[in-house]
Amino acid sequence: MDFWQKARSFAEDAAKKSQELTKEAAKRSQELTKEAAKRSQELTIGSSKLADIVSEASKRSKEIVTEASKKADLIKVEALKRADQIKAQIPSTSAAISQLVVDSSSVKASGGGDSVEDLEKFGITDDLREFVKEITINTFRDFPLEDDSEMSDIPTVSNVRQDLTKWQETHAKLVLSAVKEISKLRYELCPRVMRERKFWRIYFILVNSHVTPYEKRYKEEEENKKVVEKVNEDTTVTSAAESVSKTEASEENQKAKSTSTSTKTTDQDLDVFLLGDLGDSDEGPDDGNDDGLDDDDFDKL
Repeated sequence: MDFWQKARSFAEDAAKKSQELTKEAAKRSQELTKEAAKRSQELTIGSSKLADIVSEASKRSKEIVTEASKKADLIKVEALKRADQIKAQIPSTSAAISQLVVDSSSVKASGGGDSVEDLEKFGITDDLREFVKEITINTFRDFPLEDDSEMSDIPTVSNVRQDLTKWQETHAKLVLSAVKEISKLRYELCPRVMRERKFWRIYFILVNSHVTPYEKRYKEEEENKKVVEKVNEDTTVTSAAESVSKTEASEENQKAKSTSTSTKTTDQDLDVFLLGDLGDSDEGPDDGNDDGLDDDDFDKL
């Protein structure tokens, strides 16, 4: 009996537990269903909003593309106009290339932009170019010449010391631009190894025999120019003095003539005043119809 009682009690408890579990499961199922429905509704709303955002973005993108296309067309038209204007202002390509070739040839012939006459005038010759090719950094570094520090305050203009003569200064500028070997040596030596002044002193000592005739000729030409200018100046002054003298003499002659004419006129006026008008004097010619008495008439009386 006890066994059947325990079995029945166990079955009732099991049925009761099953009912409780069923209720709990139904309750949880309802809650999950509500939660799922709520999340589904939220997802639906979010999807709708996302679709609106995508649609708005697509619309805006199309507007941007359209506006960009319009601006691109305007820029293209403006670029074509500017290209036509530039094309009208510049020479043709063949002419430009020809001019470039001519300019390059001129620069090459002149040794870097300086005329051949100027280069030769200041001693930049082929012999000098060949000679300086043999000069090295050691030539300058080992040259027995002390660096003159007391001249270090002299300014440097255009890479050339201002304590050089006018001819040497011009030669130095031309040789730096026309002879790359000297330009390279100067760049490597000054001022790391030696001062600018020492570099040019050594340079002109080294090339003395090559440049001295040209410097001498330049000085002679300058002296001749000064003589000619002096002569022209003296001639101009003399001509001006002669012109002034002639002008003064002319003025004096004119003044003397005016004085003489005035004096003569005054004398004539005085004579007329003292003697009377010669036209009314008794010395005038007798009138043929004069009724006066002549000498015979006086004798008869």
